Amino acid sequence: MVESYAAPAWSNGYEFAQGSGYQLPEYPFREPPEIAAGQTSHHPIVIVGGGITGLTAACALAQYGIAAVLLDEDNTVGVKGASSRGICYTQKSLEIFERLGIYHRIAAKGIQWSVGRTFAGKDEVYSFDLRQQGGYNLSTQPPFINIQQFYIEAFLVDRIVQLGHVDLRWRNRVTGFRQDGEAATLSVSTPAGDYEMRADYVIDATGSHSPFRQWVGASVTAKKGDDRWCIADVRFTKHPPVERHTWIEAPFNENRAVWQHLMGDDVWRIDYQMAPDSDPSEVSREDVVRERLVRQFGADAGIEIVWVGPYAYRSECIDQMRHGRVFFMGDSAKVVSPFGARGGNTGIADADNLAWKLAAVLQGRAAPALLDSYHEERHEAARQNVQVTNRTARFLRPATPAEKLFRDAALSLARQHVFARQFVNTGRMAIANPYSRSTACDRTGGQSVQNVGFQWPDGSMGTVNDLLRWAAGRLLVLVFGSPSPEALARLRTLGDTAPVRCVQVLDADERAGALEHVRDPKGHLQGACHVFGHAWALVRPDSYVAATGESVDASLVHAVGQALGAALEEDVA
Repeated sequence: MVESYAAPAWSNGYEFAQGSGYQLPEYPFREPPEIAAGQTSHHPIVIVGGGITGLTAACALAQYGIAAVLLDEDNTVGVKGASSRGICYTQKSLEIFERLGIYHRIAAKGIQWSVGRTFAGKDEVYSFDLRQQGGYNLSTQPPFINIQQFYIEAFLVDRIVQLGHVDLRWRNRVTGFRQDGEAATLSVSTPAGDYEMRADYVIDATGSHSPFRQWVGASVTAKKGDDRWCIADVRFTKHPPVERHTWIEAPFNENRAVWQHLMGDDVWRIDYQMAPDSDPSEVSREDVVRERLVRQFGADAGIEIVWVGPYAYRSECIDQMRHGRVFFMGDSAKVVSPFGARGGNTGIADADNLAWKLAAVLQGRAAPALLDSYHEERHEAARQNVQVTNRTARFLRPATPAEKLFRDAALSLARQHVFARQFVNTGRMAIANPYSRSTACDRTGGQSVQNVGFQWPDGSMGTVNDLLRWAAGRLLVLVFGSPSPEALARLRTLGDTAPVRCVQVLDADERAGALEHVRDPKGHLQGACHVFGHAWALVRPDSYVAATGESVDASLVHAVGQALGAALEEDVA
């Protein structure tokens, strides 16, 4: 047994953490079989990094029945001794977690919210209720749930163990990497010794300090900001409202920005914008933070500091999210400012996007070329999120006199006129990013499908996720209305010859022509698929539309081939 195994290094600037902290689960180290055998093993997929992105990828692969190994250098979830990190999870992420089987635990532990209020000084200049917005109110999942990130990670670990297929290896640190035309080779260090393993594909989910960037020679477009924040996780005996409150110019924080959210365990996350030249160790001292909290909430608030630490953000986006056999996802692919919940949520979507494609390729249902669409789709999403969050950062801390003039004018107008409130930018809340540049989506596709409800033939309720689980990694063809007998025969042939499941979707009174059918009396399923009237929608396992059309003909066959990475001739019948 090797006597020393260095503890994981601090990451993301959390080294000044204060407070009582969180109790994180610890997982046992087991000696990898390669050490005793003295041989290099070979695996279809190796995932490096056991944060929320890597664990989501592992859980999704396990649900598809794909064998994988996950390596993490620590023996716990979260950042030991540090913060709860991400807290705000979007409807799309919650829909993914429902499909993976952990949503019920998240909903039971977390806090649902939909109301957000923005203040400038003492004036409320903007508010919203997401449940009143059409883009959120049809899904069976709420717009947002706030919960500490490590809880979700722990739920994912439990679910992975339950599903099987994935070998979770704790305290296994990757120290070297190389790849060739046949496989990738990883050098791994553990408390019991070192070993090597080979993999057909490697998923890098190691975070913003990824060593794989250097190992593969990846280029990164980056911008470092000088904005500084101090984050505090706090309990109160005198509770603030269960709403998202933001201040652009908070009088209790020297007219700088403040965020206020409730999470699980009755813990509030309070983010304070600091002066750009502030000393992280000074602004994060517990006595300094307590004084700041008293200014905001009063001496009688009953303050218990759970965790406090500084944060300095930057924006980065890797230029290629695939390098040979390596796929970058989560913070290893992009780093965004923490505005609008566009960080961890996009990592979850990265994992969901790649997992079904890897499963389809490894199980022989799709061409290897499909894997290239991962970069096309998720790099477009990454660039969108970097751009959106950078705009918020500039609004909160204007970099030029012209930007300051615009912000002051927007706030002044918003105090008096409703139309001007759209100019107030404290974070454009994360959405499911559309795909407009993907070779795996037709021009009619690329939109996310919400997890809406419908009726099974017996009148009981079902959801889109139920259909996706039933499809088990295959494409889902939803045909709305009453196709001709010839069209139904073509659908049966397609279902017999291609990796698709076909379902007829009827209104309340239409007569079923197909054995597999559901009813959509309120039109929610049709609306979620972005089609109207007699039409079809080809839905992918990640609940995105690959293509839509009106006639069950060669165009549907072509769309299936395109969604699976195969180039089809235009005249396919």
